[in-house]
Amino acid sequence: MTITDHYPGPQVQLFGVHIDALDAGQTLDRAFELADRGVPSQHVVLNASKVVQMDADEQLREIIDGCDLVNADGASVVWASRLLGRPLPERVAGVDLFTAIVERAASTGHRLYFLGATDEVLDEMIRRLRKRHPGIQICGARNGYWSDDGEVIDAIRMASPDFLFLAIPSPRKEYWLHQHLGDLGVPFVMGVGGSFDVLAGKVRRAPVWVQRIGCEWLYRLCQEPRRMWKRYLVGNTKFLGLTAREWRRTR
Repeated sequence: MTITDHYPGPQVQLFGVHIDALDAGQTLDRAFELADRGVPSQHVVLNASKVVQMDADEQLREIIDGCDLVNADGASVVWASRLLGRPLPERVAGVDLFTAIVERAASTGHRLYFLGATDEVLDEMIRRLRKRHPGIQICGARNGYWSDDGEVIDAIRMASPDFLFLAIPSPRKEYWLHQHLGDLGVPFVMGVGGSFDVLAGKVRRAPVWVQRIGCEWLYRLCQEPRRMWKRYLVGNTKFLGLTAREWRRTR
């Protein structure tokens, strides 16, 4: 493990970026430390697909490496870390971290803003969250279809959230949050991909035992083969090649 300038905690270097070597509980604590610090900070997850994307996109790699909190959302990244002799403690799925932040925020009074997905998904997710967590402080929400960044940024600044969750595809969400981080003024911003769909009940996650053996990607492929086949089958093959290249480089 190595230490970088991001914060005094355990980190490893993989595929040209730092990853915080924290388990789920430690990652949750770190998210709230950053939120309470009050300085705009960005979180990102790293999985096989994003490793492949940033290999072809140097700017994306720089954005990820510059984030204040980076965790491995993908069993493949954890396996690669162990193979390469720089082991990460465990996979920290983005949807699990998102859910855990929302749950803790409901008891601490931290303010939440949800940006992305459709109005239908947002409404159903918020309805479920308010029912599950009566004390939750949701200070704003809007769908993921907009043309005026300034209007969206102004609305978020006026709402003054502690946490902003952005549910649009990668790498667009990483670019958008990085570009507007200072203007947003939110202490903790996090791209959450399809997590709104999961919490709204629109998309089912794999059973826990499937998640534990690292095959959640296969479950999603079976659910949406036409949309996911290229990402998982082609992308995973490229990821294996990048892991082999990293192994050769470090030897």
